[in-house]
Amino acid sequence: MARHVVFVLYPDVNVLDVAGPLEVFSQPGRNGFAVPAPYRTTLASIAGGPIKSSAGAEFATVKLDSLTDIDTLIVPGGQPSAPAVSKALQDWVPQVRRVASVCTGALILAAAGVLAGRRATTHWQYAAQLQVIDPSIAVDADAIYINDGPVWTSAGISAGIDLALALVEADLGHSVAMRIARQMVVFLKRPGGQSQFSAALAAQSRDTGFAELIAWIADHPDADLRIDALAARMKMSPRSFARHFVAATGQTPAAAVELLRLDRACHLLTDTTLPLKRVALDAGLSDAQTLRRVLLRHRGVNPQDYRQRFGGG
Repeated sequence: MARHVVFVLYPDVNVLDVAGPLEVFSQPGRNGFAVPAPYRTTLASIAGGPIKSSAGAEFATVKLDSLTDIDTLIVPGGQPSAPAVSKALQDWVPQVRRVASVCTGALILAAAGVLAGRRATTHWQYAAQLQVIDPSIAVDADAIYINDGPVWTSAGISAGIDLALALVEADLGHSVAMRIARQMVVFLKRPGGQSQFSAALAAQSRDTGFAELIAWIADHPDADLRIDALAARMKMSPRSFARHFVAATGQTPAAAVELLRLDRACHLLTDTTLPLKRVALDAGLSDAQTLRRVLLRHRGVNPQDYRQRFGGG
């Protein structure tokens, strides 16, 4: 029996928050991955009728209360507050197998009490607001998506595709999720624990004083990036450089360099077929064993598994 996936829409909902996951769930039936189709999807709203999105396009919806046999409820983002949706969710969530949110949809779930005492994520810009709504939520502002029991939350906008692929994988297995990802020309999935932004963007977003240096490091991961060399580039003493860098970015120069090198290594693992020794050298990690240690420490997988699971080929 097809699982009934219902998107709960409201005025100014984000188009991609709806369209991305909707496309994922529609793929198996349309492209013959599974017969009969494993999912049927419905766009719903509290009152039914047309719902105007933030981009101006309208979605035709049915009234939420007219539906039955709902397996999965998905609340897309758009507005950080939709009181009518939050109120309706209080009645609906106990009746469904699982509930999920994309982007600021997590704030709507939080207002309904759905995330109380759970781990959750949302768009990084709204993480603090999510915590204010319900201090009992263990907010992870860095995750792409999080699964806590029957509740799934994801980061901003395009992360809804990652979330939907993860839901499909949980239902139908890895091979089906992989076929959908390839059909849609996206990565199979980014790991749920992967950062919402690259190490460079994360560091740059906190401070502009070192932005040019961080960008240079990201472009030259195999250069001499010891603290003396970096301090010289900034025309500072090593001690002063280290102190100001930590104050500005929240991490030591060594930690930042390692994460930037890891970003480069992950890119090479997923986008090339270079041998691991070459990946390590190009990323400034000296050898394959160092690459393995760094990847295990930060991503929890070895280079071979990372390439197999997250590569686009």
